Amino acid sequence: MTFTTDTTLTGQHAQLVPLRPAHHDDLVEAVRDGELWKLWYTSVPTPEGMAAEIERRLGLQKTGSMLPFAVLDASGKAVGMTTFMNIDAANRRVEIGSTWYRTAVQRSPLNTECKRLLLTHAFETLDCIAVEFRTHFFNHQSRRGIERLGAKLDGVLRSHQINRHPDAQGALRDTCVYSIVATEWPTVKAHLDYQLTRPRT
Repeated sequence: MTFTTDTTLTGQHAQLVPLRPAHHDDLVEAVRDGELWKLWYTSVPTPEGMAAEIERRLGLQKTGSMLPFAVLDASGKAVGMTTFMNIDAANRRVEIGSTWYRTAVQRSPLNTECKRLLLTHAFETLDCIAVEFRTHFFNHQSRRGIERLGAKLDGVLRSHQINRHPDAQGALRDTCVYSIVATEWPTVKAHLDYQLTRPRT
């Protein structure tokens, strides 16, 4: 199996399946839940741009730099997208990113399980040395979520990118870089399993 081989990852709350154009309508409905594309510190596709975003991700898969998934809920409906991206197969490193979920499933077991499935595949099937996460300095919800996984902050890339969002054009993005390394995976795995089994209040 290569880093870009289509694969399906299945859990109790979510299933990650190879992204396809057939997911378009569900994903348009999902992105409208919370109007996620309006957040200036994220890069979430608009409803009108969903087809192009699906094609962009599939194109990157063909070049060997991304493995895109549609995120399905327990009913089989697509509620978001996630990827392995910036794939560095020679050094056995990947980034989990370009992730978004409809508002209704955010901060739910679905998100935790998706990360558990992706990390298991990365470390136990692809034999990764490290898995990386990146997010905008001002995306505090994303940063808290990454830290809850057990990832550690490697550093902040200052003035890393130019923001293209209509509400922040020209602003410079500081990017927070986090990672989990292979030796940490057993502890992180136990932590995620605990989070998935404990009662939620």
